[in-house]
Amino acid sequence: MIRTLFALLIATFALTAHAAVDINKASQAELETIKGIGPSMSGRMLDERKKGAFKDWPDMVTRVKGIGQGNAGKFAADGLTVNGSGFKPELLASSKPATRTDKKHPVDASVETPAARK
Repeated sequence: MIRTLFALLIATFALTAHAAVDINKASQAELETIKGIGPSMSGRMLDERKKGAFKDWPDMVTRVKGIGQGNAGKFAADGLTVNGSGFKPELLASSKPATRTDKKHPVDASVETPAARK
């Protein structure tokens, strides 16, 4: 009997530990239950939410400083949602403008370099 009660208690705790937390409805304490979200991050989230509800993940990532695709994925895996929706990386990729992928920048011929001065 005690084993069954103990198992039920552990199962209940496990289910509530990964309960969804919607960024548009959660309190600061609820946001901080998400691994990686501390007082500073939850404060930034709440400050941005005061300006208007987050429409979707790309909106939230754009508006809250310090959240990129990596953090968004981690937060979602731990139960954070935006308007009840889970994180989909392809949404962020399609919402951002194209960026350079190469590390080298072309040299502008009109700019005089120290080597050209010699």
